[in-house]
Formats: sequence, C-alpha cells, structure tokens
Amino acid sequence: MDAAEFRKRGKEMVDYIADYLEKIDKRQVFPDVEPGYLRPLLPDCAPQDPESFEDVFKDIEKIIMPGVTHWHSPYFFAYFPAASSFPALLADMLCGGIGCVGFSWAASPACTELETVMLDWLGKMINLPEEFLAGKDGQGGGVIQGSASEATLISLLAARTKTIRRVQSEKPELTEADIMGRLVAYASDQAHSSVERAALIGGVKIKNVSSDDTFSVCGSALKKVLDEDKASGLIPFFFCATLGTTPCCSFDKLLELGPICNKENIWMHIDAAYAGSAFICPEFRHLLNGVEFADSFNFNPHKWLLVNFDCSAMWVKKRSDLTGAFKLEPLYLQHHHQEVSSLLPCLQHWQIPLGRRFRSLKLWFVLRMYGVTGLQEHIRKHVRLSHQFEHLVLQDERFEVCAEVVLGLVCFRLKGSNELNKALLKSIDEAKKIHLVPCHLREKFVLRFAICSRTVQSTHIKFAWQHISQLATDLLKTWE
Repeated sequence: MDAAEFRKRGKEMVDYIADYLEKIDKRQVFPDVEPGYLRPLLPDCAPQDPESFEDVFKDIEKIIMPGVTHWHSPYFFAYFPAASSFPALLADMLCGGIGCVGFSWAASPACTELETVMLDWLGKMINLPEEFLAGKDGQGGGVIQGSASEATLISLLAARTKTIRRVQSEKPELTEADIMGRLVAYASDQAHSSVERAALIGGVKIKNVSSDDTFSVCGSALKKVLDEDKASGLIPFFFCATLGTTPCCSFDKLLELGPICNKENIWMHIDAAYAGSAFICPEFRHLLNGVEFADSFNFNPHKWLLVNFDCSAMWVKKRSDLTGAFKLEPLYLQHHHQEVSSLLPCLQHWQIPLGRRFRSLKLWFVLRMYGVTGLQEHIRKHVRLSHQFEHLVLQDERFEVCAEVVLGLVCFRLKGSNELNKALLKSIDEAKKIHLVPCHLREKFVLRFAICSRTVQSTHIKFAWQHISQLATDLLKTWE
C-alpha cells in the first residue's frame, strides 16, 4: 500500500468507523457466538502472497463484527464506561502515524513534554495539591500508564524499594530478604483484584481491610489490622485506598486513612480508576478530600473522560520515589541533554515497559475540543441518567437498591434469593437486548447497571428498565 492508496483507504475506514458508531444502536449489544467461533472462519496459516485491502475489509463484517461486544452501544451497561470520542480517535490516528517510541526526551521531545504538561492540566482540573504537579520545578508530576493496574503495581514496587532502604538504614543487620518476608500491603475487601495481583507480582503479603456498612474502609479498621501486624513483627508498607470501588462505587475515607498512613510510614496510593473523572465537577470534588495525604494517585480518563483506551493518569508527590526504584541508564539510552532530567521527568523510569506511545495527544485533542465545561456536562449527564434508573427501580416494590448511588452506577436486585437474581441475569443475558454484569455485596448477588455509552439517552434507560421489569414479571410467574 502506497501513500495514494493509504489516502483512499484511510477515508474509507474513517467512513466505516463513523457509520459503525452512528448506527451502533442497531447492532445486538452482545454477540451470539460460542467460544472458538473464529478459528474455523480463518485459514490455518498466514497467506504466502499479499491480499487486497478489499478482501481484508469485507471480512470485518463477516468475521470480526459477529464476535464483538459493542462497548459503545447505548444498551451497554456492564463493567464501567470505556471512553471514546471522535477527537480522541483522530489523535490516536496521529499517534500511530508519527509512530515514535518516546522512552526518553531525546527519543521524542514533544512526547515527553506534552505528557508532562497535559498531566498538569488534568491535575489542575481536579484541583490536585500543588505537590503532585510537575510545573517548572516541582518534585512531583504525572505520567500516563496503560491501566490503573499498572499504576497500582508501580506504586507498590516503589513503596517496597523505599521501605526496604529505610528499614536497612535503621537496622543494617537485616538483609533485603529478611525485610521482604515481613512486608505487608493492605487494601479494602472491596478493592479491585488488580491490587492483589500487584502484591503477587511484587512478592509481598497482602491483607484485606474490612469495609463498613457503606462498603468503605474507615481509619479504625485500618489501625486495628496495622496494630495486630506490627505486634507480630510484620512491616506494613503500602495501602491502596479506593475511590469508586468496582462492585458498588463506594469511597474509602481518606481523611481518616491518610493521617494513619503518614504516621506509620505507609505509602498511600489512591485508585480512583472510574470515579476520578467526576472530580472535574466541583459538586463531586469533595470525594477526593484527603488526597493531600497520598503518595500517589491514579484515575482513568479512558473510562469516563472521552479519551479512548489506553490512557491512565498517575501522579506522584515525589518522582524521585519512582526513579529511585526503576532508574537504569545504559549508554545507548543516554543523550546530549541528560541535564534535562532535572527540568523534565524522564518517563521511562516511571513505568514497567521502556517504550511508550504518544498517548498525550489524545488528552490534548479532547481537553481542547471539549473544554472543561463540555467534559463536566458529559459526567453530569451520566449521573442524571443513573439517578433516573435508580428512581425507576425504587418505584417497583419488587426490587431494591443495594448501595448508595453517587455517580453513574446503580446496584440493584429483586428482593429474594440469590438464585432468583441469577435467574434474572440469565434471562437478560439470553435476550441480548442489553448487557449487564453482576457483583457480590456481602452475601447478596447483585446486578450492576453502569451508565457507559457517550451516546446513551433517557430513552435507552427507560427501554432498559422496561425490559428488565418485563423479564422479572415473566420470571416471577414461573418461579412461583
């Protein structure tokens, strides 16, 4: 494919994507295929000779689309939003076209510098404390990770290194292995599984801290487990607080937890993967109060801020905590402007991989073309729609809402057994009109209704509720 054909085919692909997104509500939100559907549709081996673009293009609808779950459908209410917008898609196209691998300033100065500035922009939008911003001479700053899981792992590994060095300075007789065996990380019993996975990769123990009746961790619960573990000779070193838990969007109590972590020399990382986007709205910013006690903070613009995957924003108060853990600079990565590291973060030392894409272009396009007010309206629209759905649920005495509705998630269920609610979800899955996923809240099997699509409207919420209500009616007749 030469440049001339690329121009032609590129326009065709843009038209195809635009048509796909404009008409996505006409597609069945969840596919009909069974596991293994795709292999019989493809040859056993790659073709020896080139195929035409037309041949590849026609197979998109024939082979790929039948197996796609349409995350951007207005009938998709599962998991959490996967953000997307036309400005972000165009920026991603430019990112791929430039094709730089921005592991250092010299590898692509614009890639490093734009990312640093965009994370400052984003940090100011959510009113992060000044210590988290790079500015012109700050000690902190932000970086784009691939996911919140990566941000949690990076924070845990940096905390591990920092704690080992501190303990060895206090007790030189202890080896690194001695200390590693006593390190303990903590997270809510409602925290995302990625926190436990980070501890598994980091080779440290992790313990759940019990949440309260609102599914939040409070200071007394954390202090209790810390006191017990310290009395047993363990070394608490890391706590992951969650703002907007995956099961029910609950919020750990930062103002109670932060001072405890600071006093005990425990790194506090805040995972606000979904909820963090809402903090650009003044009416939700109080949910972030206490971030001033944290060492690191993360949320995903690729969930709720119209920036398509992957774009996970992470900030640290002291970037030296990261570079102190991960910095390696062989000769082939050095350049004539090494002194720039004192002026700009060298982002290769802030992440697991060496290479990095020009992801800040997506933020730059979206923040400029929507503006803060446009993004705030997007968040507020989703929150309004979640309360609309909550109101519909509460009007039906057969149902109950199982957790406070704060942002764009409603946890609900039929009053009755877990088996009854599993049967309701099975009916929803089989109908394939809408897509939901469940969670457990304590002993209850609960259905999650998350407002996800950029294009979802009140009519889609009404349709979804009428559909669920009718399925419940049919189910209760047979169940009784």
